[in-house]
Order: sequence, then structure tokens, then C-alpha cells
Amino acid sequence: QVQLMESGGGLVQPGGSLRLSCAASGQISSINIMGWYRQGPGKQRELVARITFGGSTSYADSVKGRFTISRENAKTTTYLQMSSLKLEDTAVYYCHLRTYGSGWLEYWGQGTQVTVSS
Repeated sequence: QVQLMESGGGLVQPGGSLRLSCAASGQISSINIMGWYRQGPGKQRELVARITFGGSTSYADSVKGRFTISRENAKTTTYLQMSSLKLEDTAVYYCHLRTYGSGWLEYWGQGTQVTVSS
């Protein structure tokens, strides 16, 4: 059973920084993509950033230059460093894992709240 455990959310002022962490446990193929999604109030869930096992990254246009995704492959842990936070970054952030076994499987974390407010 694969589980994702997130941490690092909280309240921060505009312009501030936060770092989210997500640790995956269980039997996980080396063919995998880890990522972060978010869902703001009244909005649909959207992709924020993702990173392959090989280290290739992609970002939503709204966070490019402000957020950085990274990972520790040995621990199947991913981080999201968020800087220059804006009010519109307020959302529940979800860790996501896509892994290939006999087919592609997806797993979600429980979500962590990030609130940007003055």
C-alpha cells in the first residue's frame, strides 16, 4: 500500500516563503513522477509542478520563477519551495505520485493548507 505524507503548510504573509514536503512509502516503481497540485477556494484542482525520477521538471505558468520542485530519489521524497507568495497562492496543496507497475497508478496525499494573508 502506497502512502503519501505531506507537511509544511501554514500561514504566511504575501512575499513570504514556505517549503512543503511529501514522503512516499510502500512499494514504488522507479518509473514514477511526483508532483504537487492545489485547489483554491471555489476553484478546480490544478497542477503546480511535477518532477520525474530523472529530475525533469515542469511548472504551471503562474508559479514559474517563484516555486521550485525537487526530490530525493532514495527516499522518494519531494519538496516544493515556494517563494514570493501571493494571495492567490492560497489553497490546499496535494502531493501526487504517478508510478508504473503493470500499468500507471496514481496516489494522492491528504492535502496541506497554505494560506497567504496579511
